[in-house]
Amino acid sequence: MTMIFGHRGAAGTSPENTMISFKEAIHAGADGIELDVHLSKDQIPVVIHDETVNRTTNGTGYVKDHLAEELIRLNAGRLFNEEAPIPLLKDVLKWACESEKPFIINIELKNNMIEYSNIEEIVIQLVKEHKLSERIILSSFNHSSMVQALKTDPVIETALLYSDGIYKPYDYARRAGARAIHPLMRTVKNELINQARENSVAVRPFTVNDEEEMRTLFEWGASAFFTDYPEKAVRIRESIT
Repeated sequence: MTMIFGHRGAAGTSPENTMISFKEAIHAGADGIELDVHLSKDQIPVVIHDETVNRTTNGTGYVKDHLAEELIRLNAGRLFNEEAPIPLLKDVLKWACESEKPFIINIELKNNMIEYSNIEEIVIQLVKEHKLSERIILSSFNHSSMVQALKTDPVIETALLYSDGIYKPYDYARRAGARAIHPLMRTVKNELINQARENSVAVRPFTVNDEEEMRTLFEWGASAFFTDYPEKAVRIRESIT
């Protein structure tokens, strides 16, 4: 079965990367959520997509220049006229532990533009503290970071994000020790999914919001996909299974 991941939660209908958004995605029936992690000035993993807080919050400046206690006081629900703080990763993991429904969390390390020292070790330590290793996927556009993650924890699942076509990306992923590729949807073909499956590499395209593209991925048997509209994706999956 093709799994559905809520991209930044249910980012199409609620404030992205907030607890409101994550809870909405799981309530809609998503199999997992995707979130983005940066490090604060005091080296604490915080959940936000951009390198700065400018777009999604009522604050300004780089995430890395703010203390965690300053970041969680900002309103990340501004674009939806809601009140929603920036979550700390540890709070999302705590919620996942307490949830009645087990689900997968894809943690994207946002270290492709800013090099966060030891972000892999810091995040993996938090995951282990919450005993969630088997429900976590680490991903990044920084493929060297994913190799480093596996050096820290050879068991944790890693996935390589990419936006441009890669020749035999399943071979490339296996050389990097990754169990999955997360390609931009426009680079995905049925042949790629079949070849990756033959090489035991999962294919999870992003960000799939078009209904026809969703139907196509269900038909092709993609491992999963990321969408801003998990409720819509769940409805379509239920209609064809």
